[in-house]
Amino acid sequence: MKPALLLLLLPLVAQATPCPDWPASRGTSELAALSQQIAEWDDAYHNHGSSPVADEIYDQARERLQTWHQCFATVRTALPDPLAGSTGTITHPVPQTGLRKLNEAAVFEWVNKRSDLWVQPKVDGVAVTLVYRGGVLQQAISRGDGSRGQDWTARARQLSAIPARLQKPLDAVLQGELYWRLDNHMQGRDGGAGARGKVAGSMARQTFDEQQANAIGLFVWDWPDGPANMPERLQALQELGFSDSLRYTQPLKSAEDARRWRQHWFDEPLPFASDGVVLRQGIRPPGERWRAEAPHWAVAWKYPVSQALAVVQAVEFNIGRSGRITPVLRLQPVDLDERRISRIALGSLQIWEKLDIRPGDQVAIHLAGLTIPRLDQVIWRSPERAVVHAPDPNRYHALSCWRLNDECQQQFRARLNWLAGKQGLNLTGVGPGTWSSLLAGQKLDGLLDWLELDSEHLQQLPGIGPRRASRLLQAFAQARQRPLQQWLQALGAPPGFKLSAEDDWATLLTRNHAEWMQQPGVNQKSAERLVAFFSHPEVQRLGERLQQAGTVGFRPQENSPRG
Repeated sequence: MKPALLLLLLPLVAQATPCPDWPASRGTSELAALSQQIAEWDDAYHNHGSSPVADEIYDQARERLQTWHQCFATVRTALPDPLAGSTGTITHPVPQTGLRKLNEAAVFEWVNKRSDLWVQPKVDGVAVTLVYRGGVLQQAISRGDGSRGQDWTARARQLSAIPARLQKPLDAVLQGELYWRLDNHMQGRDGGAGARGKVAGSMARQTFDEQQANAIGLFVWDWPDGPANMPERLQALQELGFSDSLRYTQPLKSAEDARRWRQHWFDEPLPFASDGVVLRQGIRPPGERWRAEAPHWAVAWKYPVSQALAVVQAVEFNIGRSGRITPVLRLQPVDLDERRISRIALGSLQIWEKLDIRPGDQVAIHLAGLTIPRLDQVIWRSPERAVVHAPDPNRYHALSCWRLNDECQQQFRARLNWLAGKQGLNLTGVGPGTWSSLLAGQKLDGLLDWLELDSEHLQQLPGIGPRRASRLLQAFAQARQRPLQQWLQALGAPPGFKLSAEDDWATLLTRNHAEWMQQPGVNQKSAERLVAFFSHPEVQRLGERLQQAGTVGFRPQENSPRG
């Protein structure tokens, strides 16, 4: 079923969203914008057969809107009806109920209070009511608002999964899910695969081709006027030709059984997409007592979301050692696959400029490789566009920020981290915390100022006593013993550069473009970068300083023609 249809009650598994710190005027505009966006999604789904956003994102967006309505109780805007425009004129002979969505603790409590329980996959498709008279299909009705729906009879007659005549001449009302047939689909691996949208899009058409008609399956999840107990009901459905019902309905003896089947259907191949499991009591009230609301005899336990809807709180810009600017979205924290996500990198300044993401916007994110948060799409934009000042990309490059100033805080710090790290000098016990202490104590203005520090200067800094000062001085002494190749990597020489046996610092400073082109593995572009690096005044000053400090790698070779 469409998540909108199940949001008659607030899902217990969704993200808790704190109230925004907005004045009432902004609350009014934000609620109106989000309400309009959700109404457009509802219209696209119910009336045009398309899903502009993933169903789990829709669920979270709608719940967020409900939360905002509670946060801004004085804002008199109506909560949009998720089924507006979908309700037809055909009355369901038995109303279609919704489902409460429970978290694990609530599921265990629900199960422990009941008996005669059964579990089914929560098939991810679109709901339908089928009416048979004398075993002949008379009517197919879309879910609509649960009480009334649209007439799908003509379309249903074209689907191979819906028998025009039952195996027995019965009067029967069946409720089930039309799903998109999938081959070897594993929910944990493949997610929803857009299956629900494909079914909705097909049912929005007046006719199907043969391929489409065969691509839609049917899972009958209830027979309101059928046999009273579940085993007889399942067997009877099997005899009528609905084999999925028996195959995918299993008895429950405990909440652990529910957990086991939920995980099994998440990991094992199924012919349809599913977004959780449904727990049912075998005996339930007769159909005439059903209502278009969540019943007490059935609940849903959904799978963890693969996408989360996150509010952008700020846009920050990280400047790396090479001058690359990486926009980072600071998010209102959300949980995704048992991880708390509060930041996400966009990759490049160009991506951010193209997407134009501002604080207050809402974005969909997922985990790439189960570990790295990635942006999927901008879901909607705040009507109030906050001003964001991005760094000038012309200001930062591979040869900028060798000294500390207000504009160079990030790149300068990144240079220090690279220099001491495994890619550079690999100095024992020297890391970002070391540089933070030295910078906070105003001990660094240039990239190599630490070479001149002694124990007395170090012990003036908070958290650095005699023992730590001694260890740092030992690490700084190690730096003087590092070879030239390692120092060049630490200073940020163009990647891939390798010294030859006869190279020394003086040789590198005077080598021109043509001479670089004669070196193994050097092409036109890398030669240009090497000339720019070694001719840069700051790089040359750093080399002079390292020579003065007695650094091994910067001593001239005895036999060098330029030594």
